Amino acid sequence: MHGMIFDIQRASFHDGPGIRTTVFLKGCPLRCQWCHNPESWSFEQEVFYNHDGTTQVVGKHYTVDEVMAEVVADRAYYESSGGGVTLSGGEPMAQFPFSLALLKECKAQGIHTCMETCGHAPTDRYKAILPHVDLFLFDYKATGPDHKRYTGVGQELILANLEVLYEAGAEIILRCPLIPGINDSQEHFQAIAQLEKKYPRLRGIEIMVYHNLGNDKAKRLRRDPALPGLPNPSKETSQAWLDALRELGCEKVKIG
Repeated sequence: MHGMIFDIQRASFHDGPGIRTTVFLKGCPLRCQWCHNPESWSFEQEVFYNHDGTTQVVGKHYTVDEVMAEVVADRAYYESSGGGVTLSGGEPMAQFPFSLALLKECKAQGIHTCMETCGHAPTDRYKAILPHVDLFLFDYKATGPDHKRYTGVGQELILANLEVLYEAGAEIILRCPLIPGINDSQEHFQAIAQLEKKYPRLRGIEIMVYHNLGNDKAKRLRRDPALPGLPNPSKETSQAWLDALRELGCEKVKIG
């Protein structure tokens, strides 16, 4: 069994607790206009056409054993920091058999597991993978019709999967990318606050502030960026978002 992976990032501090190794799986069912990893959309190898005239292949097939060889190299860091392995993407659930096998092997070796997910996958797959995931980083990207407008899919299945995982006892941090002029609305903030009230056992809510690194990557893939010219929000804007959510009663929210 092989998985298509476009990066394995060691010594990661932003994808779960402690020091982690983040495995980025290639392929995603969503097409978020603000995506900072557009090279993660396709399940196939692609080519970056770099500005200096060189090219770079994006994506490589790995076996579970090959990934684990890199993972276990940092076991001492996981143990000293409370870290472990995070599956990200793309969407790990889109390569379900490989992700499940990799998570099982991590758990067999006593390594803490975390998975970032957009929530858009068959519910039975989430039920099957739940025993092997210590912490879900579950994306909540937009509210109502805006979700399909900006990601390409509706949010009904996503919300249903969030409820199934929560009711099954999963540990969940809600991750909310905020993009100026796209989803920084009062309606969306109210929806986030309502989710915290509905699911009081959530471990936390993280605001993922937009950055435009994906624009350059899209150009190197010879695609047109979806949001050209959209600037990164200022610290003052990010703080205003945080304050607005707290005023609505979000007690667990922070900037991720």
